[in-house]
Amino acid sequence: MPDYGRDLLFGAFITPFASPPQRAVELVQTAEASGLDLAAFQDHPYQPRFLDTWTLLSYLAARTTRIRLATDVLNLPLRQPVIVARSAAGLDLLSGGRFELGLGAGAFWDAIAASGGDRLSPGDAVTGLEEAIRIIRGIWDVSAGSPLRVDGKIHRVEGAKRGPAPAHDVGIWLGAYKPRMLRLTGELADGWFASLGYLPGGPGELAGLNARIDDAAAGAGRSPGAVRRLLNISGSFGPAGSLNGAGSGRLQGPPHRWVEPLAELALDYGISGFLLASDDAADLSRFGAEVAPAVRETVAAARAAGT
Repeated sequence: MPDYGRDLLFGAFITPFASPPQRAVELVQTAEASGLDLAAFQDHPYQPRFLDTWTLLSYLAARTTRIRLATDVLNLPLRQPVIVARSAAGLDLLSGGRFELGLGAGAFWDAIAASGGDRLSPGDAVTGLEEAIRIIRGIWDVSAGSPLRVDGKIHRVEGAKRGPAPAHDVGIWLGAYKPRMLRLTGELADGWFASLGYLPGGPGELAGLNARIDDAAAGAGRSPGAVRRLLNISGSFGPAGSLNGAGSGRLQGPPHRWVEPLAELALDYGISGFLLASDDAADLSRFGAEVAPAVRETVAAARAAGT
């Protein structure tokens, strides 16, 4: 797959554990201090072991100054789209333009239903996500002259006032693997979240997934490069090889052994965002201070040599 030529982002995918409550905050501050660009959090409102993601992100916005914040990904079936739009815009305004909105169609339907959400079929869940994207962008579009009205299958909006607009063009990044979700990503989204550990075929599986996004983007009259590709990765810095088995999705070894496989993911598969799933402060520090600069240098050199 092509290198889309996008700037590289490096981040942390941190578990929002409720106990101890300040742990996630400290890890994000470590990530920021080490030079990482992004801190992202899963969203499972039915999980009592986790802090509420919106509350945590709002708190983090006040406790950090530079690092960007994102949902990876927001549980849409328990979040009403108009309120998501206003919450996201408010967080972006308060943080000085540091928020990106990752969305998911939903999973763990028993837990969602137990918490008061509707149990949706897979098809309806994707339909609801597509409607929600249009609603969210509609609320952000303060230049429109009339209230927002959407008569959708899953979501209805009957004259909602628009605004506020976010401080910057908030990216809508989708967590997607199946064909219809990948098509939606190419048609409407600004980014795509995947997890290396969820790809049974290892990194090579990215080629086919990227192709579906690219085809959908081209069919919608968009450049495939308009969709940023972000990858959740895991690993450890102990002594070992680089990529420990195609199906494991784990990187292992000292920082210099991470550089080549990550650079290959950028250059051969178009990945431009790498988020280390770790709750270990030392690992996040090494990822930001040692791995990220080396990968950027390697990719920049390869791009320069190819021009």
